[in-house]
Amino acid sequence: MDKTTLWIVIIGLGVGSFMLRFLFIGLVGSRAMPDWLLRHLRYTAVAVLPALVAPQVVWPAATDGAPDPARMSAAVVTLTVGLLTKNVLAAVLAGAATLYGMLYLVGLG
Repeated sequence: MDKTTLWIVIIGLGVGSFMLRFLFIGLVGSRAMPDWLLRHLRYTAVAVLPALVAPQVVWPAATDGAPDPARMSAAVVTLTVGLLTKNVLAAVLAGAATLYGMLYLVGLG
């Protein structure tokens, strides 16, 4: 890729990112949003963390894409603790402890 194409892509992505944010903050920020939209936006934050974590659980780069029991068990423990306690911090800490504990037991840590 030549430098001109790279800079066109970088500038285009920057302008696009700015316009997406400006649309909600600058143009819509002073108006009340409809109830149906607010109901749907409420689930955005809940969907972001699993979307970031799921590929690393199912196809982890550390194992060249092969699922392993340490990451699967950490995901199950995190989900279980989160559902039982309704506490995100407790779920994340329990999942992290499970991941490191399992990696130690399997001999990868």
